[in-house]
Amino acid sequence: MDISSPGLTALIVAVFGLTVGSFLNVVIHRLPRMIRSEWLQQCKTFLWQGVRFDEDESYDHINLVYPDSRCPYCHHEIRFYENIPVISYLFLRGRCTSCKTPISIQYPLVELSTALLSAIVGWHYGFSWQTLAALILTWGLVAHTVIDIHHQILPDNITYPLLWLGLLCNTSGLFTDPVSAIFGAAAGYLILWTVFQIFRLATGKEGMGYGDFKLLALIGAWGGWQILPMTILLSSIMGAVIGALILLWQKRGSQTPLPFGPYLAIAGWIALLWGHDITQTYLALF
Repeated sequence: MDISSPGLTALIVAVFGLTVGSFLNVVIHRLPRMIRSEWLQQCKTFLWQGVRFDEDESYDHINLVYPDSRCPYCHHEIRFYENIPVISYLFLRGRCTSCKTPISIQYPLVELSTALLSAIVGWHYGFSWQTLAALILTWGLVAHTVIDIHHQILPDNITYPLLWLGLLCNTSGLFTDPVSAIFGAAAGYLILWTVFQIFRLATGKEGMGYGDFKLLALIGAWGGWQILPMTILLSSIMGAVIGALILLWQKRGSQTPLPFGPYLAIAGWIALLWGHDITQTYLALF
């Protein structure tokens, strides 16, 4: 079988994507706690006194590799055969072996989503450097999406490395030319920053966070300024439709803050892979 065939590449990266998805679950669970611990430590440093760590608020001993994964309820240490992507969840019937507490369906969903998205990237780009780079971007966007849904933050620890990696990849024109990538990063940040400032002046409220500006800059660094209009359009449509459905389903008011990062991430990923094809189809139809 030809190793360079898109089908084989998709299969290989899909299997690898399951393992990466398992690690992304660790990132999604631990990184926000690590960031919170860092924020609390900074508050304690700047204020000098008056800030006290509760026992369950200090996570200085936690990083992405230590300690070993444990059940958040009974602290049962997860053994290797209980941590096989998707299979372990099915074998355990979605419950901890020790305390029988249900395990969140999020874990296998992240693993399966990562595998599926990785397979799509492998099929789209085939056996190439583009596949390797796009996989790293895809995995970062998956982590961004789930973290933003739960915590409404887009960690700089993920955004900045991906932004610089996008610029470095495009020095050789991997996805776009270097000038387009540089202007894409700058324009991505400034577009949402400008919208943010206008909205704040008009309403006195903040409509989005600075993490969204950085995320759109990241997308521009990978695909160039040319994919920004489509990214903004798609994310706005998805945000309006899905956001409205969520508010209706949860019976919450229109003033309830909702994360915008997931829609930017999904739209930017689509625009990077198929932006040109979508644009050409649209122009051919209209």
